Amino acid sequence: MGFLAFALAIMTVTYVTLKGGWTSTNRMQVAGMDPQGLALAGLAVGAAMYLFGPVYGLALTLSVAIHEFGHVAAFRVCGHSDARFRLIPLLGGVAISNTVPASQEKQAFISIMGPAICIGPMLLGFALSELLYAVQPQLADFCFIFAIVTGALNFFNLLPFWPLDGGRILHIVAASFWPPAALIVATMMSAGLIVAAIAMKSLVLFFFALMGAQSLRAGDQLAQIQRKMDRPRGALVLFAYLATLLAFGMGGGSLLLQWL
Repeated sequence: MGFLAFALAIMTVTYVTLKGGWTSTNRMQVAGMDPQGLALAGLAVGAAMYLFGPVYGLALTLSVAIHEFGHVAAFRVCGHSDARFRLIPLLGGVAISNTVPASQEKQAFISIMGPAICIGPMLLGFALSELLYAVQPQLADFCFIFAIVTGALNFFNLLPFWPLDGGRILHIVAASFWPPAALIVATMMSAGLIVAAIAMKSLVLFFFALMGAQSLRAGDQLAQIQRKMDRPRGALVLFAYLATLLAFGMGGGSLLLQWL
């Protein structure tokens, strides 16, 4: 029961942090609730279930949806009432806003809250899997699979490679300490991902590396028009990033190694 209470406490902190972002002031902008969005979501669920099996596919889709809604809620907290997300078959999902965040501080908050919103649900999944095992073993198994999939998905997303959230966060942190270092760091992260993909013979990593290489310049141009973040806030963002990365590494790192 202690672990369950801890999971609920983390979820409460997340709820308060994202207060004001759980609903949209624009009723027409509901995440995924339009014909195109629903069609993409259906294809995403079907593709995940086909590739990973029904249970893992559903768990993965649910994890992606929670992750992307974390970005959306953070967008809304930062004043982007038009924020929404789409599930994309085989690629996960994407959070969308018609305008870019005005500052690097807001950009960092939006980037980190996608993974961070998943910490509570991951811990809740582990807690429920233990509590339900004796009475509902199948439900307990799903809770455990959801928890470990959520950990693996978000740990991967926080790896220090561009254009993953982890790479974007470190790009902003580098800019807060020395602006010229931002593009250098992003380039090194993208190159490191290519090396890792080749060394591990991973098509998944290689695909993300190609995406990152193509978007490096766009990311640097975006940083040029955003209000800069100072060093104390950069240090705070770095601490939050490392703590979140550690939490997901403990929750799903082993599964991620199997996937890759």
